[in-house]
Amino acid sequence: QVQLVESGGGLVQAGDSLRLSCAASGLTFRWLAMGWFRQAPGKEREFVAAISWSAGDTDYADSVKGRFTIYRDNAKNRMYLQMNSLKPEDTAVYYCTADTVYGRRRANDYSYWGQGTQVTVAS
Repeated sequence: QVQLVESGGGLVQAGDSLRLSCAASGLTFRWLAMGWFRQAPGKEREFVAAISWSAGDTDYADSVKGRFTIYRDNAKNRMYLQMNSLKPEDTAVYYCTADTVYGRRRANDYSYWGQGTQVTVAS
């Protein structure tokens, strides 16, 4: 019944920007955290960024700090990932996720996932 739907991916050139969006529906619990992970072919799913839903505290992987910004619109129940200065190594499927505890960086710590949206950065 819980659905997380990502959108906004695409094919861009190195240095370009994209904004990913995640729309949530069907939640019946108090959700304390949402975040973004990414997975490139042949690699494990890695942490990108997380945000506490109520306070807006944020956490970023070192690889994206200073380039990506995670934020949420409480009124619209949507979460976003603004990605600037994209690099070829950012190429991956990006997944929206949610759970009850903020501050975790392991994929196995999150309960719900979207279907993913492809981001491809050409060099």
